[in-house]
Amino acid sequence: MNAITNLAFASHGNMFDAALSLEAVRQRAPAVFAPSAHERMSAKYTFIPTERVLSGLMQAGFVPVDARQTRARSASLLHTRHVVRLRRRFETVQLKDSVPEVVFLNSHDGTSAYQLRMGVFRVVCTNGLIVSRGAFPAYCVPHRGNVVDEVIAGALEVSERFGALADQIERMERRQLFKDEQLRFAEAALALRFPDPTQGAMQPSQLLTCRRAEDVGEDLWTTLNKCQEILFRGGLSRRSANGRLMRTRRITSIREDVRLNSRLWDLATEILAA
Repeated sequence: MNAITNLAFASHGNMFDAALSLEAVRQRAPAVFAPSAHERMSAKYTFIPTERVLSGLMQAGFVPVDARQTRARSASLLHTRHVVRLRRRFETVQLKDSVPEVVFLNSHDGTSAYQLRMGVFRVVCTNGLIVSRGAFPAYCVPHRGNVVDEVIAGALEVSERFGALADQIERMERRQLFKDEQLRFAEAALALRFPDPTQGAMQPSQLLTCRRAEDVGEDLWTTLNKCQEILFRGGLSRRSANGRLMRTRRITSIREDVRLNSRLWDLATEILAA
């Protein structure tokens, strides 16, 4: 689905082979290892490096499989927003083509508390979703108090809901969509990415293109995945206001990644509830 991860897994059997060491996490997201908070933070801000929290999560049975951070132009690279995706070392919840994950976000410049969200990694297209707060609760831990224990408790709470997440995904797989329903979903997805119609100027059908055999299907889960992947990876052709042919850009912003993924999930769950 999205650009939040570049991992490539051929099957469920080797999905944990690419677990990251702390050194690999450092190379992808140096902000995880920041030695101090941003200089603008007040004395009330309790600085605990993400590395310490991540180590606690690993001791609690979670495995980091991807990490990245915001490519800030002016902000400090050691304090900017960063995200680590984790899986349980021994996963008992089985999905047809996906793996449940805990998405762990943080920053050391005051722009983000410690956040724990539910995620899904779809193996066949090496993409990761982020589930909306409306569908499943997220956990925010402020930069004060017993941060490590609270984050670990939040991660355990998120993972305990993996079974309910699997049930919801299976319902999406069973929900068949007529062609006009697929087009309405794609149209709504486009509007989330390009709320200004003059910026979009694209046909919803562009989001429904099958890029692989596993994407052939009329169900809600497949439709969500196709739309999400194409929106996030970019490359869609459109006309600018002056008629010039352009291509949409890949989404690299962590903030936009979370926002758009969550809203797309909301669109899907609204169809399930209808």
